[in-house]
Amino acid sequence: MAPVIETKNLNKSFKDFKAVSDLSFSVNKGDVYGFLGQNGAGKSTTIRMLAGLIFPDNGHVFIKGQELHNNTRHLLQHIGAIIERPDMYNYLSGWDNLKIFASLSNKKIPNTRLHEVLELTGIADRRKDKVKAYSQGMKQRLGIAIAMVHDPDLLILDEPTNGLDPQGIAEMRKLILHLSHDLGKTILISSHLLYEIEHVANRMIIIHKGKKMVEGIVGDLLHPGDTLIQVSMLPDTDVAGKLAGSAWQVYVHEHTSSAITFKMDPAQVPQLNQWLVQNGMQVLEIKTKHLLEEYFISLTNDAAAKD
Repeated sequence: MAPVIETKNLNKSFKDFKAVSDLSFSVNKGDVYGFLGQNGAGKSTTIRMLAGLIFPDNGHVFIKGQELHNNTRHLLQHIGAIIERPDMYNYLSGWDNLKIFASLSNKKIPNTRLHEVLELTGIADRRKDKVKAYSQGMKQRLGIAIAMVHDPDLLILDEPTNGLDPQGIAEMRKLILHLSHDLGKTILISSHLLYEIEHVANRMIIIHKGKKMVEGIVGDLLHPGDTLIQVSMLPDTDVAGKLAGSAWQVYVHEHTSSAITFKMDPAQVPQLNQWLVQNGMQVLEIKTKHLLEEYFISLTNDAAAKD
């Protein structure tokens, strides 16, 4: 079966600036595919090429095995996209916005479908309110409703958590997982919030200055045994003494009197916590540090050093 998205040797320049360079990757059916890179790495330019908004200088974009450039109108019926912040009519209601955008598709979309996507995105009870009264999170949800209204197989979401508070980010994460796991949508998601990609994506790519640095299964790229577990506790002047000679000493990454960072498999955390408490250390918090962010920074720093 052909990938849902496949790019081959994409290149795009704006005057003397090379935004995307020889970029190839693939997104399979059912993937939540993380598209990562620092600001200016070429993410938005690539996404605009995937959505048919701009065309590559050379190279190819295939959607479901067909070249986008030759079948743009037909293939775009299979794609729903939010490119950066969704543009809407602020003085119209959410319902009227959705109805206008639905009318622009090549499908006849009944009102029942409009109700369905508003319920799906959690804003049905605010559908009559003007968009200018919506929070940023509600606008993002309405943007997804608009992208979903024609029931596409593929969703392309460019920074869907941008500008959201922690609760809004958590709700967006839950919605993305629902769209993937329960509705079977293939999703490409670009984000600068690397921690969020780690929690929703099964595959990912990291690009730097328009070039692919790495692509693969998230679980393979982020080895569980290399997870950093940070333990915060009440100050204990004998931390080093208690750890010395214990089975946990080999996992210690760094420590102070009030915090220890272990490099280990998260499956070992319950046993570690039990040992810490039994040895008189008063644990306040145990959390996983942002592995993907550290991995991302190390890759891009190495690339920058070679430039």
